[in-house]
Amino acid sequence: MNRREAAKCILGAGAALLLPAGCASPPERVVDVPLDRLAQRKGLRYGNAIGIAGSGSRAQSRFHDPRYRALMQRECGVLVAENETKWQHLRPRPDVFRFEQADEMFAWARERGMLVRGHTLMWQPSKWLPKWVNEHDFGAQPAREAERLLVEHVSTVCRHFGATISSYDVVNEAVDPKTGELRANVFTQRLGAHEELDLMFRLAREHAPQAQLVYNDYMSWGDGYVKHRAGVLDLLHEFRRRGTPVQALGLQSHIGATEDGSEGTSARGYDAEWRRFLDEVTAMGYDLLITEFDVNDREFPGDVARRDASVAAIGKAYLDLTLSYPRVRTLMTWGMVDPTSWLQDRYPRPDGLPQRPNPYDANYGPKALRTAIAEAMHAMPVRA
Repeated sequence: MNRREAAKCILGAGAALLLPAGCASPPERVVDVPLDRLAQRKGLRYGNAIGIAGSGSRAQSRFHDPRYRALMQRECGVLVAENETKWQHLRPRPDVFRFEQADEMFAWARERGMLVRGHTLMWQPSKWLPKWVNEHDFGAQPAREAERLLVEHVSTVCRHFGATISSYDVVNEAVDPKTGELRANVFTQRLGAHEELDLMFRLAREHAPQAQLVYNDYMSWGDGYVKHRAGVLDLLHEFRRRGTPVQALGLQSHIGATEDGSEGTSARGYDAEWRRFLDEVTAMGYDLLITEFDVNDREFPGDVARRDASVAAIGKAYLDLTLSYPRVRTLMTWGMVDPTSWLQDRYPRPDGLPQRPNPYDANYGPKALRTAIAEAMHAMPVRA
């Protein structure tokens, strides 16, 4: 390189297109950029659920796996505890709060500059409440006792975590997917369904004034979710009518073969209904989060290459549409490496093969779904 060529290199950053051969840096590939860094360029944050308490084939702690933590640190800017802040894990007895596991994970996240989401102050179905709550004696004034329990729980949890939590799933899955009606539990039976939900959000606003307050549910875009989506819309309208301080809707986004009707291996036909649903939600002034993204592949082909391609295709179609809404500011996967997925135990494949629902395989290699996520974030509009 002669002096004139060297001078051009030094002048460089603003005139990269003019640099002579051998001087310019190679062009950046979208798939090589960490996902949260790619997301932040458009005003989004990317993160993942990780846990210590496991079950079934996932009994070993994901959080204490150094490879998993290194992957999280490289790719993520947000962390949520998979189970450790749910009521049945956090408070197994009325006089016991077990904060140690969540504290360990949250401290690790904050040391690395990650945001932390809280999941969840109330998981509405009775089967996910602790046994002692379902068997609690609410006494002669059941409404007052129900309110006392909720005040005690929300205030204790929110006070403990303080400003650590930037966003709370205050209530999770309050709508029955089969009917679209609100689910019943021991609290709704004493307080009323809407009254209990309203109280939960008002308590969260009082005790976590810094946090985004989210209603989280798993309605999806498939044909089996028509009643579920309608019920969620009715609930969101009621929140607005009551002045309930709900700021956002969490879209769990467990897509693919779903609980309420298979979505098959194609997204064809779902986009119009999903867009109508998101239009109505955002028209009410709610923000959106993708809180638990993965792709259930139990009805996809067994061949790995074909299966990964199908998972990536439906995942990208869903993300392209959903991320086209600038009010989506958070994207969370519910597991990054295939063996860590809850789907392995909950929805095993009929052929006995392990599911491949996450962006990385069992050897921590990036898959087509990881590319699909990166490309969808790169193509989405910038958030204000």
